[in-house]
Amino acid sequence: MDESTLRRKVQRKSKIRGYSIKLDALAEIVSFASRFDGCEDDAIDLVLDHLHDESLQSSIIDKDAVHRVVSILLAADEAGEECPDTSTSTSALCIIDAFDISKYRYDPIKKIFYMHTGSLPIHGDASAKAALYRDRFLLLSQRLSRDQHFSKPAFDSGMSHFGSCEISPIQSLVGQTGRKWVMGVISQMEDGHFFLEDLTASVEINLSSAKITTGLFTENTIVVAEGEMLVEGIFKVITCGFPPLEDRDKSLKLLAGQDFFGGGSLTKEETLRLADLEKRAVNDMFVILSDIWLDSEEAMGKLETILDGFENVEIVPSLFVLMGNFCSRPCNLAFNSYSSLRLQFGKLGKMIAARPRLKEHSKFLFIPGPDDAGPSTVLPRCALPKYLTEELQMHVPNAIFSSNPCRVRFYTQEIVFFRQDLLYRMRRSCLIPPSTEETSDPFEHLVATITHQSHLCPLPLVIQPIIWNYDHCLHLYPTPHVIVLGDRSKQQAFKYTGITCFNPGSFTNDSTFVAYRPCNQEVELSAL
Repeated sequence: MDESTLRRKVQRKSKIRGYSIKLDALAEIVSFASRFDGCEDDAIDLVLDHLHDESLQSSIIDKDAVHRVVSILLAADEAGEECPDTSTSTSALCIIDAFDISKYRYDPIKKIFYMHTGSLPIHGDASAKAALYRDRFLLLSQRLSRDQHFSKPAFDSGMSHFGSCEISPIQSLVGQTGRKWVMGVISQMEDGHFFLEDLTASVEINLSSAKITTGLFTENTIVVAEGEMLVEGIFKVITCGFPPLEDRDKSLKLLAGQDFFGGGSLTKEETLRLADLEKRAVNDMFVILSDIWLDSEEAMGKLETILDGFENVEIVPSLFVLMGNFCSRPCNLAFNSYSSLRLQFGKLGKMIAARPRLKEHSKFLFIPGPDDAGPSTVLPRCALPKYLTEELQMHVPNAIFSSNPCRVRFYTQEIVFFRQDLLYRMRRSCLIPPSTEETSDPFEHLVATITHQSHLCPLPLVIQPIIWNYDHCLHLYPTPHVIVLGDRSKQQAFKYTGITCFNPGSFTNDSTFVAYRPCNQEVELSAL
């Protein structure tokens, strides 16, 4: 951000707080804010908030008052860097299990999110299933209500062609003529007949001549559609797309410090300091591999080559993420080789322990795949059973076994890991062939779908069951910085509206993996 823009921002924010600011004081604040590239707004707010706590003689701010505050903030920043054993430094890498994430629900009357405080049983009752759909709908509905194109105009004035497209409740379509905009979930209430359903009613839809946007339109996805009612009582869709995305910073401002991601909310001071440390962490690297078949000699040989390579580099990676499947055969009811799989995990532990630099300085995160051992194939999946992993844990104390999906926070950066063969299943479930207007790449369509739906797996529950009370663990709201989709499809990376998304590919089949540098969100697609 250039200096003149910063000066204007400081003056505007000071004026809102009722301060008049002298030129030398203004220069001092601009100098401080410019240290935090990308977080200048927070830096300015931080200085002004601390000035508010100072016992100022008048509303005119001079250089001395600003200098006092800036000195305190910089001293606190330096003290944090000099004490690596403090809790803020050890929280550089925070791994969050899906079952530890707080559940928030939206109140459409008060227009606020509140934390769910009751119990969340794994086996929910019928109301939990209804709540799953309602919560998904309200999450996107409140996001859409703030979009400039879909928000209701404050004054009943004539709007241009690109003006307001007010959303009508489906219940209000009865007896209406002309084009209307509606929002709803695509559902199949009768065989071969698709309906659009919101919280008020449902209406049968005709998608035969609909013009669609980028994405994979399946049953269970929430869409915004423009169309008109036919005399047969069918809503003929003319244009159909997903609810528009909202900028991450805008979402965070409205959430007022609520911790949707998990791992604890950060104060402005912590956010600024950690953001600065994140940019300086140029030596940190994550190595991500998916589909590591421990019962395959070839796969284990390739993994050994990779571990050898990273053992001999100058600075070893800070995190290895190993995603399933960990066996070439599905660990279902017919699988009876758990003792040999346990031994193979132990063999992997010995392989890592034989490389002392990796064992001592790197963390190893294990995320189960769709066919790995566990209570069921339902999402979210719990961590791998201790019976299989305890021998590996003895050899590698830095091993962490987490759920699928799993969340990682690196300083301020939010990363979501999800291992599921999603692309193939989403393409099979499409109701309409994807649009080729903007892109014909299936992976880009998939990324657009999950980000706009704010959900990792918007498939129908009959295709991919989800624990009703834990559907919030798959939400992508506010949008994370990075989404890692472990999939059997080819290795790929794609940056969509500022969100970094990539698939490391299948390590066993294609020998592919990804080296990721969080300091600048650089994705290095790699292969043996």
